[in-house]
Parts: sequence; C-alpha cells; structure tokens
Amino acid sequence: MLKLSLSARLVAIIGTAILVIWVALLASYYLANGLRSAASLPAPEQVAAIVDIVRGTDPDRRPRLIKAFSSTILELRLAEDLAASNAGLDVDVMSQERFAPYRQVLGESLLAVTMLARNGERSQLPRLFGGDGNPIELAVALDGANVLILQTRTPFLVSWFGLPVGLGAGLLGTLFALIALLVLHRELRPLRRLAAAVDEMDPAAAPVPVPEVRFGAPETRTLIQAFARLQTRLHAMIAARLALIGGVQHDVRTFATRLRLRVEQIPDEAERDRAIADIGDMIQLLDNALLAARAGVGSLDEELLEIAPIVEAEVLEGAIPAESRMLSIRPSAATALMIGDRLALRRIVSNLVGNAIKYGRVAHVLLDVEDHWIVLTVDDEGPGIAPADRELLFEPFVRLDASRSRKTGGAGLGLAVVRNLVEAQGGSIVVASAPRGGARFVVRLPVFSAGQPPKR
Repeated sequence: MLKLSLSARLVAIIGTAILVIWVALLASYYLANGLRSAASLPAPEQVAAIVDIVRGTDPDRRPRLIKAFSSTILELRLAEDLAASNAGLDVDVMSQERFAPYRQVLGESLLAVTMLARNGERSQLPRLFGGDGNPIELAVALDGANVLILQTRTPFLVSWFGLPVGLGAGLLGTLFALIALLVLHRELRPLRRLAAAVDEMDPAAAPVPVPEVRFGAPETRTLIQAFARLQTRLHAMIAARLALIGGVQHDVRTFATRLRLRVEQIPDEAERDRAIADIGDMIQLLDNALLAARAGVGSLDEELLEIAPIVEAEVLEGAIPAESRMLSIRPSAATALMIGDRLALRRIVSNLVGNAIKYGRVAHVLLDVEDHWIVLTVDDEGPGIAPADRELLFEPFVRLDASRSRKTGGAGLGLAVVRNLVEAQGGSIVVASAPRGGARFVVRLPVFSAGQPPKR
C-alpha cells in the first residue's frame, strides 16, 4: 500500500471534495441554462419562421443568412437535394409523436427527420444514453430541389458511450468521494481506538493494550507508539514513587520509634511531651502523604463497608474530650453501605473532626443519607472561613493566617488529603457556614446499590 502521510491523505480528501463541488456546480449550470439533454430541439414555430425567412430571401444572400441563424446548438446548411442529408443513413424518427408539431407547422415541406449518432458513432448504450438525447437532423424543402438542413448540436462535450463529460466527471468524483470516505474512516479508526484506550488507562492497573496499526499513516503509528511508551513510563514512575514513599514511611517509622524511646529519657516533662507530639505529627504527615499518593493513582482498596460504625469509632472512641464532640446518626444512615477504603474513610473523619476541634473548639458531626448519597456534616464553633478562601483551603500546605495559624500545629496537608480521598471514592466535599457561626464541611459519598459496578 502507498505510504502517504496524514497531511497528504487529508489533502487528497479535500481535493476530492472540491472536485465533487465543482461537478455539482457544473451540473447546476447545465440545468439552469436548460441543457438537460445532449441535444436541445428548437421549437416548431422557430423552425417554421427560419424556413419562411430563408425561403423568401434571394438565393445569393441565403448563405449569409444561414450563418446568422447558426448557433452553438443549431447548425444550418443548404443542400441541392435530399441526398446531401443523412436521411436514409441513420434512424428515421419522423413518425415519432414528439415530431408531430413539426409535421403540423411545416406540412409537406418537412422531408425527413433523422436521429444521428453522437460524436459520429452510434451510442453503445442506446437504451440508457441514446434516444431523445441524440442529435436530430430536419430536412425541409425550400424551392425547387433545394433543401434546408437543420441539425442540432451537442452543447457540451461528450465522452465514451455518448456520456456527457459533466456526467462522467460527476460519477468519477462520486466514486472518489466514496473511496475517500472509506479511507478517512479507516484512518480515523485507530485514533478512536486509541482514545478508548486512553479512557481505560488506570495507573494502578495493568497497562492497556494499544491498537496495532500496520498500514496506517506514519503520524498515526508514531502517535500510538508514543502513547504506549508514555503509558509504560507512567506505570514505572508511579510504582517507583509509591515504593519510595512506602520505603521512606517504613524507615521513618523505625527511626521515630527509636527516637521516641530516647525522648522518654528527657527529664523535663513539658519538653518530653512536645517532642513526642512532634514525632507523632511527623508520622501523621507521612501517613497522609502515602494515602494521598495511593488515592491519586486509584490504588485504594475497595470493600463493602458500613459507614456508621467507622464514623462512630473515629468520633467517640478517640482521645478527644467528650465535651468537644457530638455525634448524630440518622436512622437512614445507621445501616448505609458503600464501597470504599476503610483506612481512607477513617482518615477523612479523623481529619475533619480534628480540624474542627483544633480551630473551632467543638465538632458537631451528623451522618445522614440523601438521594442515594451518604452525607457527612462536620460543624465547628470557630470564626468560620471567608467564601474567597474556601477553595484555597483544600490546596496542599495552605493555611489561613486569621484562624489557622502555625501556632496551633499541623502542616496544612489534612484538608488536601481529605479532598483527594473523597474524590478518589466518587464523592465530593464543600465548605459552607455553620448555623453556629463556624465552618461547615459537607462530604458526599455514593451509597452502595445492588448491581453497582466497581469505580475502576
């Protein structure tokens, strides 16, 4: 197969379209000018008027008059007798019904009506392209033996089999257009398959097989091969990143355990507690980073869970003072099920509750089900969050100076991790104003229903 570039193929397709448009314009021109057949017959009254004028003109002046009446669609000539015409040599059609008006207006003067062959040869397809479309010759008696011969002309060129050039070009252009459409469909099919493969790509799963193209355009093959290499590099990079974070987390936990044992030897109790808290924050930061990385590549676990016990354990069974936490679970949410990662759900609840207590003194937690969504609402009684800062709050390592100073601790990664974990499980999180004047975080997670497909 001829190896053409994609640009060359597109140029060929556009050229074919232009050819088809040109043929359509040519055909419309023929139709607009009344050129509907290969030969256009003059009106019977026109023929009768020409015969009368020539007959009444002096014989010496008739040749000039013949030139004046001749045109691109009608040729006139004078003959000394009927033998100079094509009567008897081609098909006699004088008895046909369509020539009855000519017989009526010309009477006995009409000697013969002959259907001529196109281009000097009889059409090889007379039933389709012969008949009414062939040139016609009318022989009319003048005076004595003189005969006026009127012969229709083909107003445009014809090709083999008597076909007009415009019709042949139209058929050829249509054929090319169909071929171009098939070629275009064939060229775009690998791109559609590549788009489907891109949609199915999951960094946490096995590589998606890319379409194999043997005879496509070089650009298409290069694009598909580049995607295959990119997918391989992405999987290798993500695997390496997760392995690195996991290794760092394991080693840091080991070092932190050793460090904590040494911290226990610090005699000053206040300094010892602060050091232990710093070690705990460091471990939590690494845990959040690893969990966010897993969520970003879709490698969270999926299991059928009851959401109420998880929320209840994180809110009521933690080290948070009882007066700082309130939990309300609606009956519709008591047995609600969802497909998700248990550790991720625990981290979502603990981060939101800890954030509310740290910056708003109290955490009011409500678990409900609305329109096939599990709704977790966490309110606090702090100064609230300005609408302009609410979206910025979910960016990593972003903290608000007014209500979330570094003096309170933390690295500004908790809410970013919460959003990543929520969105990785098909949910959403928004910030609003609580009725008590503080901030309200609303998390929506999809309720499990029978026949629900996995999220990846």
